[in-house]
Amino acid sequence: MTQLELSEAIAELRRTDTIRERAGRLLARARAGDSSWFTVHDDALDGAAAAVADVTRTNYPDLAIPYHSRWRHFAAGGVDRRADLDAALADRDTAARARAMIDLTVISVLLDAGAGPDWRYREGTRTFTRSEGLAVASFHAFMAGAFSSDPADPLRVDAAGLRALDTARVAAALQVDNDNPVVGLDGRIDLLHRLGDVLGRSGDRPGAMFDVLSATPVRAHDILSYLLASLSGIWPASNSIDGFPLGDCWPHPAVQWLPLHKLSQWVTYSLLEPFAWSGVEVTGLDELTGLPEYRNGGLMLDTGVLRLRDPQWADRTWTPADELIVEWRGLTVALLDELAGRVCAHLGTDLPLACVLEGGTWATGRALAQQLRDGLPPLTIRSDGTVF
Repeated sequence: MTQLELSEAIAELRRTDTIRERAGRLLARARAGDSSWFTVHDDALDGAAAAVADVTRTNYPDLAIPYHSRWRHFAAGGVDRRADLDAALADRDTAARARAMIDLTVISVLLDAGAGPDWRYREGTRTFTRSEGLAVASFHAFMAGAFSSDPADPLRVDAAGLRALDTARVAAALQVDNDNPVVGLDGRIDLLHRLGDVLGRSGDRPGAMFDVLSATPVRAHDILSYLLASLSGIWPASNSIDGFPLGDCWPHPAVQWLPLHKLSQWVTYSLLEPFAWSGVEVTGLDELTGLPEYRNGGLMLDTGVLRLRDPQWADRTWTPADELIVEWRGLTVALLDELAGRVCAHLGTDLPLACVLEGGTWATGRALAQQLRDGLPPLTIRSDGTVF
């Protein structure tokens, strides 16, 4: 492959319209009965939408639904932790505050790839698990300067600070010990070290994107494109074209490569508010896709929209690279687009996908998992801490 061909191939895999097109092909194929793994049951879609609408009304009775964002998790337990951050940044100008909020968002999302069922984080008398626990843990680590190499400027993420992290320090920040294990600890540490290497080569911090993208308005896809271009070197290189790491893109025989970019899109959704708080309007929100993770994917299985061809596959342990998991995630992306319109119809209002996810699909997937399996996802995935 020539350099131009490689550049064009990478660019195509970084576009959300490519994600949607290839996910849509997988859905059409499954509807035609040609999937080896799943059957699609369209008659269950309206029931799934009604369930999501019910949860949305319960969580947001006035339908004033915020974006699906890491900042929801920073408020876990009803605690306004953002106020603590704002107070710590009170003497900084708008751009400096934005850089710090972006640094926090990026590092927290990269640490949010599933904690497993046994991990807990304790904050005083409060105890948090899973995504909320990881958010609160990463918030306190950031406030304590865990990712900064400059004691005089703790509220930042920089290369030297990340490279200095070791297992003991990250485990302490997450309160991990033999009685409180977290899934994928080594994978998270490796990811942070890779981020440190990337930042070291660029001489920047994650928050530097504000200076590049602070013209208003900015498209959501521009934020995603910046992330995919600047952070491509942090992902394990097993998924690659001619040695170029693709990140959350996976081979599938029906589409060659299926790009998903779940964590990068999760960062993008989570940056909408820091940009807005800094006076930058973000447009084109619906260019982003639904997030193909186990809560949204679990919603599709637990409502019967998707069914495994062999129910015994639910008893196996899978990896993110397995064709069944790749296809499940692709089908989830395509079905979330269809489900969102039905949810809005049930609610009697139009909402961007970012709000449907928050209202929403993620919360309903979690609630169903709690009812059916004590919170466990419908499929067991061996996580390395970088995808789920």
